[in-house]
Amino acid sequence: MLHTGSDRPAGKPMRVRKAVLPVAGLGTRFLPATKAQPKEMLPIVDKPLVQYAVEEVGRSGIPMAIFVTGRGKDAIEDHFDVSFELEHQLAGRGQRELRRQIRAISALTQMTYVRQKQALGLGHAILMAKDLVDDEPFAVLLSDDIVESRVPCLKQMLEVFERYGRSVVAVQKVDKRAVSSYGIIKAHPVRDRSWDRRLFRIDDMVEKPAPAKAPSDLAIIGRYILTPAIFQELAATKRGAGGEIQLTDALRRLLVKEPIYGFIFEGKRYDAGDKLGFLQATVEMALKRPDLGERFRQYLKSLDL
Repeated sequence: MLHTGSDRPAGKPMRVRKAVLPVAGLGTRFLPATKAQPKEMLPIVDKPLVQYAVEEVGRSGIPMAIFVTGRGKDAIEDHFDVSFELEHQLAGRGQRELRRQIRAISALTQMTYVRQKQALGLGHAILMAKDLVDDEPFAVLLSDDIVESRVPCLKQMLEVFERYGRSVVAVQKVDKRAVSSYGIIKAHPVRDRSWDRRLFRIDDMVEKPAPAKAPSDLAIIGRYILTPAIFQELAATKRGAGGEIQLTDALRRLLVKEPIYGFIFEGKRYDAGDKLGFLQATVEMALKRPDLGERFRQYLKSLDL
């Protein structure tokens, strides 16, 4: 695929002030658990998936989270709202630390909501946030992907964006047998000592290729920083696989007009949108908890497997 532009750092780009969280999906992979509750509210130990994403937004210094919601997602809005009754009860029971934790949820970042009335895919969900994002660069986080890292994954990507001023997608190396589950990039490395062999200029991307046809083993995961030019491409993108507007298709259109970078982040990613990945995240995060880890470890050792 042809593209324009060079790999020279751009002038200082606009600050990323908004993060879009598409949370309108039906969560069919977790039925029947998601029949009456949002998939994004499924807990890893005692914290819902979507809270991990919002905490990453806050820790990355982005002041606003835009939730793209759908029918049956009211629990997400309630979770991030202030709950005076619950806080009053906790205070009355002397549970001050728990009350502090509950109050902190609503203060993670400024939050606003927009509805996706039809489930027409990730690209369509992002397009629904256009009026709130306006003509600014913005982040996108998929709460299915939990990334545990010393420096938040999104903050790492912001450093790349601040240098190059173009769209950045998070990528990780995956087993060749697993490429058909991801968007895979074709790319060449960028010579930059700050991210030695971890930063790539994308030449093309393929959605869920067969292993024999995959251009690489670098898979796109659910973290993006996008320039506002993506909205024009999303609006012009026709429905693709599954009758949905695919973000990958719009990114391929954008590649013709401006560079897009792939970035191998530092940290461990859990695919919590998959049942096995969800269980792995639950076990590993529970083991790292100071209040649970040792007892849980002893329990696991006691199992006669």
